Amino acid sequence: MTSLTIGICGAGIGGLAAASLLCRAGHEVVVFDQFDAPKPVGSGLVIQPVGLNVLDRIGLRERTIERGAKITNMVGHEATSGRRVLAVDYRKSGRDQFGLAIHRAELFQVLFDAAKENGVRIETNKRATAVSDAPRRRVTFDDGTQSAPFDLVIDACGAGSSLSPLGGRWLGFGALWTVIDMPDPAPIPTDHLMQRYRSANRMLGLMPLADGKAAMFWSIRVQDVDTWRAQPIEHWKSEAKALWPALAPCIDQITSHDDLSPARYRHGTLKTPYGDGIVYIGDAAHRASPQLGQGANMALLDAAALADALADQPINDALAQYAKTRRTHIRIYQTMSALFTPQYQSDSRWLPWLRDWVLMPLSTIPPVPYILSKLVCGHIIRPLKPRKDIS
Repeated sequence: MTSLTIGICGAGIGGLAAASLLCRAGHEVVVFDQFDAPKPVGSGLVIQPVGLNVLDRIGLRERTIERGAKITNMVGHEATSGRRVLAVDYRKSGRDQFGLAIHRAELFQVLFDAAKENGVRIETNKRATAVSDAPRRRVTFDDGTQSAPFDLVIDACGAGSSLSPLGGRWLGFGALWTVIDMPDPAPIPTDHLMQRYRSANRMLGLMPLADGKAAMFWSIRVQDVDTWRAQPIEHWKSEAKALWPALAPCIDQITSHDDLSPARYRHGTLKTPYGDGIVYIGDAAHRASPQLGQGANMALLDAAALADALADQPINDALAQYAKTRRTHIRIYQTMSALFTPQYQSDSRWLPWLRDWVLMPLSTIPPVPYILSKLVCGHIIRPLKPRKDIS
């Protein structure tokens, strides 16, 4: 294997995972990040079993598990009737599987520490705005400076990437996220991620985290965010409590709009996620709603697939192999996300009816529970080519 010089733009989940995997494989890796000190953006997320497998390659599985909360079930109820309309049991896949609910800051810290331990050089205050022409790529930053030339540049800048040609379709619904103290006693089982819906245009969710914390999220139309912010916070709190009264101790911890962070989502995929000397991973390559809980896991899988492909092939062949390895898995999950999301986040009247009275009953009939578990775990099909772990 030829050692390469690799520049990674973006110190997010995918960028840091790729940095460790590639540095461990013998490449010289530099990560550029726009912040004064690299830091995470966002609230809670779920690392699915496929993501944990990638972390295991870097030697981070147990370290990460210590910082999260194991989730065995995802459950949703219709608010008015109390009828269960979502039920996913990770263990139905036939193995002792679980998702790991974790604050993005905790996952970031694990990956950031590992990158430094593995010898990755990290440069801050470097917002990538362009990449020079091949064959030796240089990264241009917003202050007009350029990097040294690289054999390969990896765009891991996420959905806000200035390097990626991916636009994507904005989704009509986003979410408000926050982290709160989990009340004692907890209003939900601490190994469950639970949601409460009214039709498809109201949703409140609670996800346990480690150390007595929980992530709470509220579905909202993007066009309504300004109206929400202009109204007294008590207006939203009353609406949220009416949807799910048992979460009143959680909702009462919110004292201002600033306690909730709005998030927007796009849907789209690059047809070819690479060029001559440049490759796109994570949200720079494909974007979807978080309804299936796969975003961070897709970035981890991209990082692993790229490291695998570069292990024994020239760059151009490796980039084509990376895209081929990930293509079908990404297409399936993008399609499923596009189908599922409107059932939980839309103004449709008939989709919630279909969800509650057709799809939910069907989901209890074998082998559908097994299939749903495999889908959420991330391995409805094999996401990576089998190979030995990178050491």
